[in-house]
Amino acid sequence: MRSSRSRLRPRPRQTAEALRLFLVGLICQVAVACAAPATPAAAAPPTSPSQAADAIGAIVRDEIANGKVPGAVVVLGIGDRIVVRQAYGNRSVMPSVQPATLDTIYDAASLTKVMATSVAIMQLVERGQIDLDRPAAAYWPAFAANGKADITVRQLMTHYAALPAGIPTRAWSGTEGALDAIVALKPLAPAGTRFVYSDVDFIVLGEIVRRVSGQSLDAYAAQNIFQPLGMRDTSFRPSAPRDRIAPADVEGGELRWGEVQDPIAYRMGGVAGHAGVFTTADDLTKFAQMMLSGGKGVLKPASVAAMTQPQSPPGGSALRGLGWDIDSPYAVWMAPSFSTQSYGHTGYTGTAIWIDPSTRTFLIVLTNRLHPDGKGNNLQMLRRISTVAGAASRGEQSRVMSGIDVLEAYGFRQLAGRRVGLITNRSALDSGGRRTADVLRQASARQGGGPQLVALFSPEHGLDAAAEGKIASGRDQATGLPVFSLYGETRRPTPTMLAGLDALVFDMQDVGARYYTYPTTMAYAMEAAAASKLDFYVLDRPDPITASTVQGAVLDDDLTSFITYLPLPVRHGMTLGELARLFNAEKNIGVRLHVVTMRRYERTMWFDQTGFAWVPPSPNLPKLEQAVLYPGVGMIEAANVSVGRGTDSPFELVGAPWIDGKALTDHLNGRRIAGVRFEAATFTPREWVYPGQRCEGVRIVLTDRNRLDSPLLGVELMAALWRLYGDRLQIDRTLGMIGSRASLAAVKALVDPRDVAQSWTPGVAEFLAKRQPHLLY
Repeated sequence: MRSSRSRLRPRPRQTAEALRLFLVGLICQVAVACAAPATPAAAAPPTSPSQAADAIGAIVRDEIANGKVPGAVVVLGIGDRIVVRQAYGNRSVMPSVQPATLDTIYDAASLTKVMATSVAIMQLVERGQIDLDRPAAAYWPAFAANGKADITVRQLMTHYAALPAGIPTRAWSGTEGALDAIVALKPLAPAGTRFVYSDVDFIVLGEIVRRVSGQSLDAYAAQNIFQPLGMRDTSFRPSAPRDRIAPADVEGGELRWGEVQDPIAYRMGGVAGHAGVFTTADDLTKFAQMMLSGGKGVLKPASVAAMTQPQSPPGGSALRGLGWDIDSPYAVWMAPSFSTQSYGHTGYTGTAIWIDPSTRTFLIVLTNRLHPDGKGNNLQMLRRISTVAGAASRGEQSRVMSGIDVLEAYGFRQLAGRRVGLITNRSALDSGGRRTADVLRQASARQGGGPQLVALFSPEHGLDAAAEGKIASGRDQATGLPVFSLYGETRRPTPTMLAGLDALVFDMQDVGARYYTYPTTMAYAMEAAAASKLDFYVLDRPDPITASTVQGAVLDDDLTSFITYLPLPVRHGMTLGELARLFNAEKNIGVRLHVVTMRRYERTMWFDQTGFAWVPPSPNLPKLEQAVLYPGVGMIEAANVSVGRGTDSPFELVGAPWIDGKALTDHLNGRRIAGVRFEAATFTPREWVYPGQRCEGVRIVLTDRNRLDSPLLGVELMAALWRLYGDRLQIDRTLGMIGSRASLAAVKALVDPRDVAQSWTPGVAEFLAKRQPHLLY
């Protein structure tokens, strides 16, 4: 092999256009570098109670500083210990600044549904005065008008009555006016067929309490719930001094202070089944402890169990208890951090409670996030606090539950009675090591209306994730089901394949890199499901290289292909469920999408921290370490170099017959790339590039995955090969992988790879903003 010494000199490749493209990116990068750098993996949530208290305080203070909330009161109880009981910031910032205190009274908003109305209904059920499965009209005859005669009390409590979310706040006043407006409503769909979170449902329930008990809801709740529990500061229409009450936003030029913020409840005089209760964190603590005790003093244990287990109709995608939220789109801010036994509720004003009997944990967050201008938002704060609280409650026991595990834990209720097709491969296993295909097939045999698995669909590499090239359709030996290939004659499910199905279910392990076909297979299937009006379920799984890190060039808009469905950075930091939400929104797919979220998953987790065993999702990623390197080494594999495919070390080797291994090793080690080192290597691939030929090059040794910027590694490899072997390297073939014409031009112009990586910052910043609304953890 020729000496490489002469190849170290820069060659005259710095074209004006290449430099122009790079400088434009660099100028943009300077403008946003401080605001939004590529995100490294964040520290894992603390697991000890003392660490949790410090972390929660830091989170709340950060949200206050960012203007998301004026202040907050947080209580975290774990077992018999109160870990956090603290007030932060201010309860009011106008007309004067007043600090938040532990006894600050907050508008509980929709917590009214679980604190007052649901408990009242269940007490009346215990007394034999209400039957959950009787029509609501049995207790309020006028409600039956306009097609509502069949709506049951249970459907109202689970939000499956299919009533509109609210009523217009005009043309009526007072409680009687609201009730008349409800009588005039028509359902949006047959009762029991659609989840619609509806304040109307609980206004109706509040009226049923009044009619059955003979007391107004506020009087009933005070006598039968709040007073027995010693909740001295909890009531509708609070009489406490105004300086103890946290104000809401400005209405008509005046602060809403001590009067319910909800416009319907306000027009009803402050007492309604869906909103109106004011409370403190200490009073809510008593309520949470009552629930954890099995209802002591207020409810029977059987009632608490019924309220906090799924009661929504089989086949309903949102899991609701009787009043309580369990696993619905409204639960994503808190539920994933806790067990499948957990339940809770949030309120529009910025209130929340979540309870996990498995660890005897409760979390209470009270804010008046609407004060003073209605623009605050506490949802990200809830997610952040819940992550810390969940980690602290389980300590070191952090095994993650994947989507299929969660589906099993809830008895497959979301899919009950549905004929489903499953898009999967061998990487989809439950915590017991069983294929999702086998789990769903066995569920099909269950009595009581389980899901009916009728077809399988396989992606690239087939059902066993071991084949290369086109995949033929066939039949799965274990289940006997037909297997339709989505990497053969078609890459999209056809109408014939989907005939007779009610839903498609997607469960596979992604690798976290932009260039991988499984997310595109998912997106194509979402498009097909939308066209055929099928529901689409994603059983979520971890991003194996962490979902907390976003790095690399965002793909140029016109370079999308089957390996990249949407312009993404090389390392996108999203789970497949989150990608599905992003795809559905950005491409206006319009599919009825349901993501079965993981439990106890933290974005900072590497795959080997989840408790799952690594199952190769494709033939050339047999080890997690190779998946960690893949976003970097994969960037150059379209060129005429071997990346170790056809050896026992794919994506750990880079070489070619024309490379001097020692020269390349010395050059790369001289670059001091964080997280890796390089050793000279000689290998002979069995297949792919240069089969049977002796290749020289480097072995990449992963030394610190937390410090590795894998897309930068890819550019370093590309730049080294170009500088040393530009007359041999077919560098233009890497465009689809690096994804940026400007970056490729900069590499060809011999710009330092670190400067190339810095030029990605504007694209990453824009993507982070686009990604944020679709995150689930």
